[in-house]
Amino acid sequence: MTDITTMTVGELSRAMESGELTSQEVTRSYLASIDANDEKVNGYITVTADAALDAARAADDARRQGAKAPLLGVPAAIKDNICTKGLKTTCASKMLENFVPPYNATVMEKLNTQGVPVLGKVNMDEFAMGSSTENSAFKITHNPRSADRVPGGSSGGSAAVVAANEAPFALGSDTGGSIRQPAAFCGVVGMKPTYGRVSRYGLVAFASSLDQIGPLTKTVEDNALVLGAIAGYDPHDATSVNNEYPDFASGIGQGVKGLKIALLKESFGQGLSGEVKSAVLNAAKVFEKLGAEIVELSMPSLDKALPAYYVISSAEASSNLARFDGVRYGYRSEKYDDITELYQNSRSEGFGPEVKRRIMLGTFALSSGYYDAYYKKALQMRTIIMKEYERCFQRCDLILSPVAPTVAYKIGEKSHNPLEMYLGDIYTVPVNIGGIPSLSMPCGSDSEGLPIGMQLMGRHFDEVTLYRAGAAYEAERGAWHLERGAF
Repeated sequence: MTDITTMTVGELSRAMESGELTSQEVTRSYLASIDANDEKVNGYITVTADAALDAARAADDARRQGAKAPLLGVPAAIKDNICTKGLKTTCASKMLENFVPPYNATVMEKLNTQGVPVLGKVNMDEFAMGSSTENSAFKITHNPRSADRVPGGSSGGSAAVVAANEAPFALGSDTGGSIRQPAAFCGVVGMKPTYGRVSRYGLVAFASSLDQIGPLTKTVEDNALVLGAIAGYDPHDATSVNNEYPDFASGIGQGVKGLKIALLKESFGQGLSGEVKSAVLNAAKVFEKLGAEIVELSMPSLDKALPAYYVISSAEASSNLARFDGVRYGYRSEKYDDITELYQNSRSEGFGPEVKRRIMLGTFALSSGYYDAYYKKALQMRTIIMKEYERCFQRCDLILSPVAPTVAYKIGEKSHNPLEMYLGDIYTVPVNIGGIPSLSMPCGSDSEGLPIGMQLMGRHFDEVTLYRAGAAYEAERGAWHLERGAF
C-alpha cells in the first residue's frame, strides 16, 4: 500500500470514506513521521499527539455513525499565530512563550466542526514578520528540499511540514506573501484568499488590513477542499465579507480554454533570477498550449507597492503590538522600578530584533510631522495599485508572475541584511495591497533541483478560476510535490 503520509487530502478522505483507512491509522502515521523527521526539519513548536489521537478516534466514531465532511479525520498542522483553545499559541516569540488562549480562532472552530485532528502548532517568523523563518525565538526551520536552505516565511513551518510529509495540510497566514513564498520555496501549493474571504478572528494580528489566513497543501485540489472548510462570513470579524461562497473545486477539470492570462512586464525585469524567469515563462507557454490566451499588460505603479507595504504594515504592527506591555498577559520583565520601566524592559526583552525594527519604523511613520509624508502617501499609493489591478482585470481573467526573485536561499545568507530580505517580497506584496486572491504553485526546478514557484492572481472573490487554471497546469505537468520535481 502507498505510504499514508504521501497521500493527498483528497485521497485520504476517499480512503477513510471507503473504510480502507481510519483516521487513527492516518494520524499515527503522521505522528510517526514527525518523530522520525522533525528533528531535521524543525517544523513544529508544539506536537499534540494525545489530543490528535483523541480527535481521530472521535472522527472514526462519527464516520461509523454516518457523518460526512470533506476533511473528516484528516489531520492538520496550524501556524502558531492562530489561537487554539487550551493549546499554546506563541507566535514564535518570547513575548507569548507561555500564552494559552481561552478561545479558538474561527478557522479552528470550523476545522473542529469538520472533525480535523490537530497534529500541533508550527514554527514561523516571530509575529509573522520575516521571509525565512529565521526570526523565530525558538528554532530555525529547515527546507525539506535542502537542509541548508530556508523554507521561506513567515509560514515557513507550515510549508515545511507539508513538504516533509509531516502533515497532509497546514494553515498559514499571508500579510505580504507569507503563504505563497514558503509554498514556492518548499514546492507545495499555497493560497492567499481574497481579503475578507476567511475570518481573521483569533489570528494574532500583524497588519490587520493585510492579514489573511489560507491553506498550504500538496495539490491544487487539496487546497480548494481546505479553503472550502475554512471560508465564510463571521460576525466576530468586522472585515469578514457576508456573501455566499462557492464550491471552490467546481472549476477543476474545466481546463483553461477561453481564459485570458496576463504577464505584467514589470514582473520580469531587473533582479529576477534567469532560471525563475524561464520557468514562469515556460508555464505561460503551457497555459497557451492548453488553450488560454496570453497577453502582456503593464502596472506602472507596481514598483511602489513594496515601500507602501512596509509603511502600512509596520504602522499597523506598531499599533497592534502596543498591547504587549507586560501588564495583562504575555512576557513580563522582572527588572523594573516603575510602570515606564515595566513597559520598556518587557518589550525590549520580549520582542526579537526584526519585530522591534518594524515597530520603530511604524511608530516613526505614524508620528506627528511624518504621518502625511509616509503613512498617508502609502495609503494613497494603495488606492492607485487597487485601481491598476481593476484596469488589468478588465482586460484579462488572471495574472501570472513569479512568487519570488530567486529559489530558496541558504540559511544565514540574508539574515544580516534586512533590506535585501524585504526586496524578496517584491512580487507578493502587491496582492495584499490590492486585497485580491493569489495561488502559489510549483512550476519547475532550478539546476540544483530546488523548486520554483509561480503565482496566479485573480479578481476579488474569484478563487474558483485560480483553482481551475492551477489544476489544469498541474494535470498537464504533474504535481511537483508528488512527482519529486520530475519536470
